[in-house]
Amino acid sequence: MKNLLFVSVALSVFTVTSLQTSAQRKINSINDFNLAGEGIVYLPSEIKPTGFKSSVAYFAKKIMKPVGMATEFCSSLQFKYAQLLNRNVELVTNTSLIGFIDEWWGTRYRFGGTTKKGIDCSSFTGLLMGSVFGFALPRTAREQYSICSKLSKEEMSEGDLVFFNTRGGVSHVGVYLGDGYFVHSCSSSGVTINNLNESYYSRKFIGGGRVENDQSLCVN
Repeated sequence: MKNLLFVSVALSVFTVTSLQTSAQRKINSINDFNLAGEGIVYLPSEIKPTGFKSSVAYFAKKIMKPVGMATEFCSSLQFKYAQLLNRNVELVTNTSLIGFIDEWWGTRYRFGGTTKKGIDCSSFTGLLMGSVFGFALPRTAREQYSICSKLSKEEMSEGDLVFFNTRGGVSHVGVYLGDGYFVHSCSSSGVTINNLNESYYSRKFIGGGRVENDQSLCVN
């Protein structure tokens, strides 16, 4: 009787272990596929708390949640902008955006400028929004403000515009990057990143603006 009990327990442990291993292989194969295809790691949104009877089916059917890029797959550019934006590198996932910023980084400010010999704030936001997000914007900061849905600081997200009163009315614009940071072309440093909590920009900040599909000319 004891031998039969031992065999039964051993078979149960082997079955549970096999199911766990199979489920883990299922997750790993999904992760490997997504890492190869998109550079995104997907993990189960929760773990089944008890029992392993249907583990394989559970993990196979469970909705998978993106949690960001695995650190070992991040580029040197992502590490650079993770430092500039004070965030974890695996959360810097918009490589088109940081690539565009890096390409223009340090370009000097020139009123009315539209090239890398010199560019002003609204021309820079127009080029960025067109290249990265697919929107064509009006030329001036005031005109860009007029087509946007208005946002408070708390409502803004990456890709929204930020507007300032630097010399009367809406006179300066940048693109919001999240966590208070925005990129812009400013008269003192050219294309650079600053934070809305800096005293100067905090005083001059008017508000955020979101470009909607029906409020701009979409770039084909």
